[in-house]
Amino acid sequence: MKISKLISISTFVLILALFLLFQACEKSPTKPSYKTQNVFIIVVDGARYTDTWGEATHQFIPYRSVLLKQGVLCNNFYNNGFTFTCSGHQAMCTGVYEDINNNGTQYPTNPSIFQYWLKTTSEPKSKAWIVATKDKLEILSDCLDPLWNGKFRPSTDCGVNGLFTGYREDSVTFNHLKTIVTNNQVRLAIVNFKQPDAAGHAGDSLAYLQGIRDTDKYIRDFWKMLQNDPKYKNKTTLIVTNDHGRHTAGHADGYISHGDLCEGCRHVEFFGLGPDFKKNHTCETLYEQVDIANTVAEMLHFKIPTSTGRVMKDVFK
Repeated sequence: MKISKLISISTFVLILALFLLFQACEKSPTKPSYKTQNVFIIVVDGARYTDTWGEATHQFIPYRSVLLKQGVLCNNFYNNGFTFTCSGHQAMCTGVYEDINNNGTQYPTNPSIFQYWLKTTSEPKSKAWIVATKDKLEILSDCLDPLWNGKFRPSTDCGVNGLFTGYREDSVTFNHLKTIVTNNQVRLAIVNFKQPDAAGHAGDSLAYLQGIRDTDKYIRDFWKMLQNDPKYKNKTTLIVTNDHGRHTAGHADGYISHGDLCEGCRHVEFFGLGPDFKKNHTCETLYEQVDIANTVAEMLHFKIPTSTGRVMKDVFK
């Protein structure tokens, strides 16, 4: 009788232990394992979606059109905040929409992916970069939050020689980018090419479209460079996007300006290449600019609690 009782108790304990183990497994799903170790975000400043992926023949982005076989396109990707250069760039870097001055005189309120990543990894600042044709985008290197201000700042290479020194040519930015990556083995960066936006504001439609073509070639050449480098090949994700679009044709002054909530200003590009993204896939899920920060944080295994965005799960394999 005593032996029988002991067996019953042992059986009960075993069943209870298995039940608790099952519950623990249910509550603690396995974290996805990503191959991405490096992320580059290229921003084609002010290109309208109807002049890139929304143009039926893709004549202005022939290289990205071919690269789609290796990557993923989000067909419904939007800037749902403020459709200006500084606000758009800081939204994708901080994961928060904020109406900040567009002249480089105001830092974002919230810390960025660069600050969170540098703090989490303890990597030197030479591994994280802001590389921009527009000098005012140096503001992406810091924030106003007193707990983060002046801390964990990435390296910068913006404009002629930093903040308030003026814009430079995109060709100069591209050459600087290649040198910076080669010399520093960069792991996280955002890159800005200005020409579509600058030519649009100048009312030069031919230069605007040529600016889109030129950045398309820079993107192709940069991806090729990464894939030819064993330090980056199969370990690197490249995201191509816009800070904002331009007015829809027939609305206000059309392609010349931007800054409101029309479809042309808000509908922007998200094109991704990398070992964790789907290939030859067009995603129809509605995503937005602030989701970039969370998606980068997910791949590089750090948290960004101040972001209001979400992880773009449908772009992953």
